[in-house]
Amino acid sequence: MKKIIIVMASALMLISCKETKNNTNKINTEKDSVKNETALVQNQETMENIYQFNVKTLTGEDFDFSSLKGKKILVVNTASKCGFTPQYEDLQKLYDTYKNDNFTIVGFPANNFNQQEPGTNSEIASFCQENYGVTFPMMAKISVKGEDMHPLYQFLTQKRKNGFKDSEVKWNFQKYLIDENGHVVNVYLSKTLPTDEAIVNWIKG
Repeated sequence: MKKIIIVMASALMLISCKETKNNTNKINTEKDSVKNETALVQNQETMENIYQFNVKTLTGEDFDFSSLKGKKILVVNTASKCGFTPQYEDLQKLYDTYKNDNFTIVGFPANNFNQQEPGTNSEIASFCQENYGVTFPMMAKISVKGEDMHPLYQFLTQKRKNGFKDSEVKWNFQKYLIDENGHVVNVYLSKTLPTDEAIVNWIKG
C-alpha cells in the first residue's frame, strides 16, 4: 500500500512539473508575441511617409505630396537622352488608364547617369510635351543619388526612413511604388516597363 502511495505521489509530481513547464513556455511565447507587436507598432510610428515632402514642379510651382493622400503613387526618375526614355509613352498610357482610380505618377528628371538629362526645366517640359504628350505631374530636376541626393530620394532609398528596404537608384526610369498611406511598398529597376503586369495588378488591387 505504501509503495502504491509513493508511486502515485511521484506521478502527480511529474504531471505538476510538466504543467508548470508548459505554462512557462506559454507565458514566454505570449511575451515574445507582445514584444514583436510592440516593435511593429513602434516601427510604424517612427516610419516616415512621402506626405512630408514639398517639391517644385517643372514650371516652378509648389507641389505638396500630402495632396496625394489616399492615392497609390509611382515615383520615377526620368531622363531625355536615355535608352529607356521611350518609357515616357508607357508611363503616360498607364496614367491615362488609371488616373481616375486613385493612382498617379510623379516624375523626377535627374542628370545622375551619363549626363542624360542635361536640359533646363523648361527644356525638359517642352521635350516631354512635344515628344510624348506627358500630362502626369513632372517635378523640377533633382539629384537621386550621391552627396547631393534630394531628401525625397533619401526617404525612398533608406530603410531607416521608409521602413521597407534599402535600395539604390541604379539608372534612369527606376520605379518606386507608394501605397495609399504614403509608404514605400516596392521598387522596380529600369528594365521593368511601367505597364508590366506586376505594376498594373498592384494598381488595380
